[in-house]
Amino acid sequence: MKYTETALFTSGENGYNTYRIPAVIVSKKGTILAFCEGRKNSISDSGDIDIVIRRSFDNGINWDDMRVILDDGKDTIGNPAPVVDHDTGIIWLLVTRNLAEGPESLIVQGKAPRTVWVTYSEDEGKTWAELKEITQDVKKPSWTWYATGPCHGIQLKNGRLIIPCDHVEGTNRNYAESAHSHIIYSDDHGKTWHIGGIAQKGTNECVAVETIDGAIYLNCRNYVGAKRRAYAWSYDGGKTFTDFGYDEKLVEPICQGSMIRFSDSVNHDRNRILFSNPASVNRERMTIRISYDECKSWDNGKVLYEGPSAYSDLCVLNDMTIGCLYEKGKADCYETITFAHFDLEWLTDSVKEG
Repeated sequence: MKYTETALFTSGENGYNTYRIPAVIVSKKGTILAFCEGRKNSISDSGDIDIVIRRSFDNGINWDDMRVILDDGKDTIGNPAPVVDHDTGIIWLLVTRNLAEGPESLIVQGKAPRTVWVTYSEDEGKTWAELKEITQDVKKPSWTWYATGPCHGIQLKNGRLIIPCDHVEGTNRNYAESAHSHIIYSDDHGKTWHIGGIAQKGTNECVAVETIDGAIYLNCRNYVGAKRRAYAWSYDGGKTFTDFGYDEKLVEPICQGSMIRFSDSVNHDRNRILFSNPASVNRERMTIRISYDECKSWDNGKVLYEGPSAYSDLCVLNDMTIGCLYEKGKADCYETITFAHFDLEWLTDSVKEG
């Protein structure tokens, strides 16, 4: 069995007060790219916030030095949402930008300072193209709050690129009434982006996976009722979501989660989809679960870390080991962003899978 951990970003180091909001992808060539927000002066969600990155070229054993790849001065560039186009090898990165001063009050006033931007890398994340704004294509005029990701996007079997997002309709700050998960998509390898399906009210940060039959399952942070994850299904490539519900098995403290396909019965021995979140009513107990029936049900999972933990993102390496980039600490969740690296044998405790 294999299990290792590496703290990639430690709050207070390299000129940043706090690191938050992890996202991770594996390139077509096998490079691991770990992104997060570098929050310069405080832990606040607004202010001087940059996008930083570290990469590994040897399956997570060694990592290059941290680099700042997006910096908007005193304002915010955040919510990294990367996706790999496996047809071209290009790595796309979508982000949101907002003013440093008082974004919440501006939204309440009916103003919409949050804008949506895209960049890309053709050299494994070494260099990035100039940011391009796509707000008018992916954000409706009535939407105020907007966030890309924050976690990886996916590519469908037909080549479509999908980024999970969320928004608030109007100026109502009661998320149970005004917040919605949604997706945006590109059918031309990242050149243009469009608004896709919208999930039920009360949903927020989300993550998507394509099922064997071609449906899209969207798993969402949820503000409605008991603390459990919400979900929505699309049967038209993500253009609309029609089947909504709540998964009583997936307890959450109202927090972000991640999900990724590990294997399928066409290319491997069976279908497996992985899910990570702090499986508690508090931000603690980072847990990895497996679904063997394409997200209809989930196993009891294995606890990655019992202590304070919050946001996470999952990846599958080219050697079929698993990575979980997650917020972890001792006194609170936000002391480090740590990369946990393990195999299926460790995750299933070397017992026969159910």
